[in-house]
Amino acid sequence: MNDQPSPPLTRAQESRVAIERLYITMRHLFNRGFYKPSGVSGEEIRRALLTLQPEIYGLVGDPQRVELDGLVYVMDRLPKGIEACRVITLASREGFENSHFPVLVPAKRRRNCYRIDQEQMVIEVTNGRSEIYDILTHLTFMFMEADKIRRNAFQERGSKSREWEKLEAIIRSGGTVTDDERELALTYLSSILGRTFEETQRAYRRFEETAGTNNGLFQIVYGLGSVSISEVRESNVDREINFTPMLRERIGQHLYGERWATRIKQYIWQNNLQDRPLHIISANPHSVMNCLYAPAALKGTTTWDNLYDLAMTLSQPNQRELREQVARYAAEHGMHVLEDTAGTSLLVQLIDLSRCDVSNLPAELNPDPVYVQENQPLLLVMDYAFGEQAFETMDELLKPYERQSESATLKVASVTIMGKAGILTGDKGDLMIPTSHIFEGTADNYPLDNDFSKDDFEGNGLAVYEGAMITVLGTSLQNKDILSYFCNSSWKAIGLEMEGAHYQKAIQAHLKIRNSVPADVKVRYAYYASDNPLLTGATLASGSLGTLGVKPTYLITMKWLEKVLRAS
Repeated sequence: MNDQPSPPLTRAQESRVAIERLYITMRHLFNRGFYKPSGVSGEEIRRALLTLQPEIYGLVGDPQRVELDGLVYVMDRLPKGIEACRVITLASREGFENSHFPVLVPAKRRRNCYRIDQEQMVIEVTNGRSEIYDILTHLTFMFMEADKIRRNAFQERGSKSREWEKLEAIIRSGGTVTDDERELALTYLSSILGRTFEETQRAYRRFEETAGTNNGLFQIVYGLGSVSISEVRESNVDREINFTPMLRERIGQHLYGERWATRIKQYIWQNNLQDRPLHIISANPHSVMNCLYAPAALKGTTTWDNLYDLAMTLSQPNQRELREQVARYAAEHGMHVLEDTAGTSLLVQLIDLSRCDVSNLPAELNPDPVYVQENQPLLLVMDYAFGEQAFETMDELLKPYERQSESATLKVASVTIMGKAGILTGDKGDLMIPTSHIFEGTADNYPLDNDFSKDDFEGNGLAVYEGAMITVLGTSLQNKDILSYFCNSSWKAIGLEMEGAHYQKAIQAHLKIRNSVPADVKVRYAYYASDNPLLTGATLASGSLGTLGVKPTYLITMKWLEKVLRAS
């Protein structure tokens, strides 16, 4: 009989267990319909998050110091004013868009939110379970930091600290300070946050950058602390998170994706475009349009040496007029925009290349005018999906179109997924070409015959990596232990993202089982690095990628268009 004790779990194994526990607990609470973040169930989520110690949440495990970069990241993805709400309700699309409540859209997430009253916020969820897990993880972090603020706001004997009283006075006077008063106020705030003056000042400036979609740092700290204080010191004012019955009933039913895809197909058939070779790309809503139309639209208006220079000019915040000029020209030469009305938040551009003058296309795209004229490709540019929403939208898009008792399929020639992802082997701005997608937390793996290769992108001044990509359950739940395991073990993963396996699951099903796309369809995946979660200070919480993402975005777009505009 072997009495040897079992070896202890590695940190990577502990972290994987913590992620699994988080998702099991969150799914249970969703099915239950409500929970209190400070109750037994909420504490279970907190413990799992503390075990995991995600890189993006930095100092979440520190009992005194408030994590400021993580707070900026989270508040950019939650609605303005949520820090002062003790009741948060997650709902499906249930008619709030027709109410008098103003719509609040977070800076970094396309979701509608509504402030019902002083205590309650409603967050509309139409992107599937990934969005629910994302929101609950951010809220858990927010509540944990709120409790730190509460503890720092009181002295040992239970009376308010002098710094908290000063913050209260600032909020009572309107929440703003003059230039002369700001440094003094930040000094008080740094004590409440347990951070240095310099760190507090940097966070204050980052919140100023998103002043239109966030409250300032003073209001956020006061709101978080006040709600936590009320819960501890008063009765019947517990923080609560609720899920409406309609949301629990609708989740996973593809209701929004089906409406979205049906509207696209209706437009294609109504305009007699169904026999054109269709090239689908999940991308941002500007790079394809700018590559095809900007040089002709802006001819004589501005100067540039190449498409990268032009793209950099159009990316500047003060060039809105130029961007609008390109959009108007595109609308006159074959581009039709389908704004989202189904609830997916995914804008679609349909570009009819038969109406695009090939002679006006930039030389970098290397077009074949004869090929374009003979084949007249139709481009479908769909905005980035979010997590599981990628499966829902791609699955519904590739389904046959049921009309007048007939079933008709789209003539899909290629499906391309481009976007940003975390990198494990390089730095921000580098390129990643996947050979497979590994679905975190499952046994699902998706080997990929990628029509993009490393050779397509080398020689352009950017580092290019080729290998397996991890499709993670949530970017905010990754830590160095898990990511190092995937990077350094035989998986040899080069990066992480949230949609690849979901997209490939839909594409593979329609290609190999449901036979609704041609057998020779080209599948292409390419990503550029928005962050490196293995490097301290290089996570998504460290700040915006800025113009560093312009060149890789346009390089991928140009390589895709080159393949579309010529016989491969």
